[in-house]
Amino acid sequence: MSKTFTLNEAQALLPVLEALLRRAQASGTRAAEIEVELDQLRQQIFLLGGFHVDVATTARRRAEHDKALQETRDSLAEIDAIGVQVKDLEKGLLDFPCVVDGKTVLLCWKLGEKEIGYWHSVEDGFAGRKPLDARFGKPDRDRPN
Repeated sequence: MSKTFTLNEAQALLPVLEALLRRAQASGTRAAEIEVELDQLRQQIFLLGGFHVDVATTARRRAEHDKALQETRDSLAEIDAIGVQVKDLEKGLLDFPCVVDGKTVLLCWKLGEKEIGYWHSVEDGFAGRKPLDARFGKPDRDRPN
């Protein structure tokens, strides 16, 4: 069985997870930008039937791309090792397995939210997220609107 979290445990992990998520997003964006640049270069070479390429610069950019990609993978692996699921890197969507009433559900947090305020069943996903209630140790009166 995979790791499960209480609401308090998941909440306490947010600062670390947010930093890892932001690092993964930044390095993923960097890798994608360099990939576009290298694709454009490949297309120019193809269309022109070849031309003088600064091999050292291109090799350096390829190395930067690979390093950024590895940094993204490493950040995502760290999140996974904690036991948290990355559902959408671009949106910064994380799910925390949690047992409620003997059933595994997912606490749901999105980058930019100050705390975990939602949950959904494993089947429903993000579209089916609902506000937390007393079953999670959160009184109804504190429920977000």
